[in-house]
Amino acid sequence: MLARSVLAWACAVVVAAASATAARAEDGGRLDRIRKTGTIQIGFPDASPPFAFLDNDGKPIGYSLEICEHVAQRIKATLGLPALEIRHVPVQSATRVPLISNGTIDLECGTATNLPERHKLVSFAPTTFVAQIVLVARKSTDVDVNDLASFRGKAISAQAGGQTQRYVVQASARDNLDIKVMAAKDTAEAFLLLSSGRAQGTANDDAMAYTTVANAPDRDSYKIGTKGLEFAPYGILEPKDDPAFKTIVDEAVVGLMKDGTVAKLYTKYFESPIPPRQINLKLPMSDVLKRVLANPTDSGDPAAYR
Repeated sequence: MLARSVLAWACAVVVAAASATAARAEDGGRLDRIRKTGTIQIGFPDASPPFAFLDNDGKPIGYSLEICEHVAQRIKATLGLPALEIRHVPVQSATRVPLISNGTIDLECGTATNLPERHKLVSFAPTTFVAQIVLVARKSTDVDVNDLASFRGKAISAQAGGQTQRYVVQASARDNLDIKVMAAKDTAEAFLLLSSGRAQGTANDDAMAYTTVANAPDRDSYKIGTKGLEFAPYGILEPKDDPAFKTIVDEAVVGLMKDGTVAKLYTKYFESPIPPRQINLKLPMSDVLKRVLANPTDSGDPAAYR
């Protein structure tokens, strides 16, 4: 439950915060490198609107990305840096964890789902979005987008290395559905596999599914599932075993929740026109996300979001 997660979260922050200032003065870790170089490397998927994508001028923008940029400014202030250069590094679902682990990027700001098994490799900042996995198909296709079993023996596209791919693969194996899962590098490619007829459906998180269909030239030709198959809590990816860095990032994220910045960014990207076609998703904030913003948690336990 959220209450238990919040209590654990609060205790962790208090303990970590006590040593954060001293840790910043020590050698090693991301904070030391950021202080020495005056730069922070932010990874982002460049085709995952409204979370992270390129505007009409090729500038990286998006809900998750802007949250990270605010976090970077708070890191700058905490470290007392006169300036901090933000370097944007495009990543994909299959590369984001390795790039965090090997130090190529310091944060990944997109659509990474907080899964317990990922905690072996990376850490997560407090959850900033809670999606639900849905299925999308052409209206002309004789499948039920609220029932994965109706895709028995058919092909479904999904982002490689993402929770959607994992869910479809596991559900197909469990229920003997013989679904061919077509791995795509990003949301755009996954939808292309569907729109071109190579896949009969695509699995995606609800916000990205609605955004992709809304921007399609034949948007009225698709149907989107209304039944969520699984919760997908999104969080900023952080390096594992760097407690001083995690403390500063997490405190910054919680601060952005408490001062209303995250809610304003939600309105900007989910309830207002966004590039490239100025389409308004008109997607109100869910009750579960409202609870998460009021009671921050970095838990990967699905029970924390029910």
